[in-house]
Amino acid sequence: MNVRTGLIGGALGLVATSAAVAVAVDRAAAARRRATASGGTEKFADQPVDRNGVIAAEDGAGLYYEEVGPLAAPLTVVFVHGFALNLRSFFFQRRAITDALGDRVRMVFFDQRAHGRSDRGSSEEASIDQLGRDLAGVLATVAPYGPIALIGHSMGGMTILALADQQPELFNRRVRSVALMSTSTGKLAAVTLGLPTLLARAKGPLVPLALRTARNHPALVERGRALGTDVVWAITRRLSFATEDVDPATVNFVTSMIADTRIEVIADYYPALMAHDKLAALDNLANDEVLILCGDNDLVTPPSHSREMAERLPDAELVIVDDAGHVVLLERPEPTNSAVLKLIEDALSDIGVPRGPHRS
Repeated sequence: MNVRTGLIGGALGLVATSAAVAVAVDRAAAARRRATASGGTEKFADQPVDRNGVIAAEDGAGLYYEEVGPLAAPLTVVFVHGFALNLRSFFFQRRAITDALGDRVRMVFFDQRAHGRSDRGSSEEASIDQLGRDLAGVLATVAPYGPIALIGHSMGGMTILALADQQPELFNRRVRSVALMSTSTGKLAAVTLGLPTLLARAKGPLVPLALRTARNHPALVERGRALGTDVVWAITRRLSFATEDVDPATVNFVTSMIADTRIEVIADYYPALMAHDKLAALDNLANDEVLILCGDNDLVTPPSHSREMAERLPDAELVIVDDAGHVVLLERPEPTNSAVLKLIEDALSDIGVPRGPHRS
């Protein structure tokens, strides 16, 4: 096994972080991973879908989507997932909102371009601004009128900010609520990932080297990812979760989504994530109800990034979830669901929908 290649593939595959992160494989962690390798993600089985299809983006790339809830629901809630994940990452929120709000909302989930079941498009279109235009196209197709709530995680939150930058009038007219979870307006290149100072400084020059390796030898890197499963699993647990006792099935679930993301896609989007700068776009959310949520031990988009956004939007609700990492929506679903449900309930109240009986 080429461990170096496995490290590069695993680290790049994690949320656009450093391929040089030297994370030792914990033997106990590896044993837990292997113990749940077969059937470990059964708890994350596919959820019911009322409608699904493919939306053509402006360049023709197909974006896969799923809908849950009635077309005539008074509020449409659109979920935008993070980098190297897919629409399934909102697993717990999808179930909780269905149980709590029933037919009062329609939920729309879609795979961002180059992720999940959506088309990749060209490398030249691998930008956060393009993702914002994709989101605009999704809304124009599945929610062309009526009130909207937008829920974004990580790169999904960046996508929402890109849309706010492009179409501020949409956020004044139709968008009622926005959740920005584990996300950032920029400065990701300065994130240390919790590394010692020397390694944190080294990741800057080493990541471009890893990117060139990924672009020039994608098959080699993919083989390294496959062979270095324990390494990738350990890196995923280290950078995505805060606690060592996280359910191995949950780590498997996140690892499987990352593994489904092609290494060329990871290489394509790294520069876009590092160049992301949408602090000013927050001003276009000033008239919306905004939830800013982050894990207290998020190594990828640290709490300081969420606090900076909250300072720019003093009326926003800031929630820092204890004992949670970057994938807070899967690691700590209860407090995440509670905050998101409150945001949606408030949006329903604002548009005059009474708090009705829940559908089980």
